[in-house]
Amino acid sequence: MKNQLIKYTQNLFLLMMAMTASLTSFAQDGGLDIDVNIGEPEWYQQTWVWVVGVAVFVLILVAILRKRK
Repeated sequence: MKNQLIKYTQNLFLLMMAMTASLTSFAQDGGLDIDVNIGEPEWYQQTWVWVVGVAVFVLILVAILRKRK
């Protein structure tokens, strides 16, 4: 009796996993064509702005720390 219950539970688990896998594969095929156009990046998204900002910060920090000594 216990052996049959274990086998039934294993078969039910395999069936559920197979159904989940098939649902997942069907869900992936939406056939949608999505076009995302975000345009030009903002000024703070530009790499050179961050590089210049860090360079200015380091120069100010060095000037402040040098003045203390």
